[in-house]
Amino acid sequence: MNNSFVNKLFEHGEGDFNEKALRVFAFQYENNTVYRSFCDALKIHIPSVNAALRIPFLPIGFFKTHKVITTTFEPEIVFESSGTSQTVQSRHLVKELSIYRTSFMNAFEQFYGNPADWCILALLPSYLERTGSSLVLMAKELIEVGNHPQSGFYLQNTDDLFLQLKQLENKHQKTLLLGVTYALLDLANSFSLQCNSTVIMETGGMKGRREELTREEVHEQLIKRFGVKTIHSEYGMTELLSQAYSKGNGIFETPPWMKVLVRDEDDPQHIKEKGRGAINIIDLANVYSCSFIATDDVGEVYDDGSFRILGRMDNSDIRGCSLLAL
Repeated sequence: MNNSFVNKLFEHGEGDFNEKALRVFAFQYENNTVYRSFCDALKIHIPSVNAALRIPFLPIGFFKTHKVITTTFEPEIVFESSGTSQTVQSRHLVKELSIYRTSFMNAFEQFYGNPADWCILALLPSYLERTGSSLVLMAKELIEVGNHPQSGFYLQNTDDLFLQLKQLENKHQKTLLLGVTYALLDLANSFSLQCNSTVIMETGGMKGRREELTREEVHEQLIKRFGVKTIHSEYGMTELLSQAYSKGNGIFETPPWMKVLVRDEDDPQHIKEKGRGAINIIDLANVYSCSFIATDDVGEVYDDGSFRILGRMDNSDIRGCSLLAL
């Protein structure tokens, strides 16, 4: 895959998504032994794959058991999933970190504008306590690009974080508080503040630290304690190099190089563009791993391509980013 085409994957209005997806599918079928074996096991007639809905989606669990790579390379970085000590972690071998940077920077700018306009406070204790977190790397680089003197990471020092929030509110500084769900709830239980210039964004994740709550219950508590109108959310995972964002009510939107579909839980090959079912994701940024992922999430996709997550499939592993009962 030449660099020119990889760059075009992220360009707005550059070609048809279906056409790009089919080209990436052909590339990955030819150069990804794990994905090719999976397609062959399904007895997929490759010439009949002429639309995104007909592309086979690799079950996400393969990232736990196999090296899911397209072409042969030494990874520049390896992302590993969070989870409990009893679960097997997913590993995403990333050929070029620049592709991940392009994806998360372009998506952030699309949904939130220039990072330099924001002070970013990252409350990600469980992610900072381990290595290989794609979320921590994204937050770190957004902070570096934004270059606001008060941006930074917080582990357990919530007193300092609260004082920082108060100071920023007093200055009317646009602030993004990006936090793992249980840590935001801990902060909300200890402090209360009327936030007019701050966006609260939860990344999911209860890590077994608290009783399971629905997303609506979590957001209700955070809205009450922080005085904001809505709670924003980020939807991402180790196996993807792109993120979807919600600006309220748990309704997510994707950047142009990412698409969410639904499959029938009883017939995984029955894939639809809208409706309820198990979530399939096309992430064209995954050009050197696998762009077609059948996740363990259950959700609903709407006519405009936006979606919400309703829960997890039965018998799927509980992971750190998905321990939120929805």
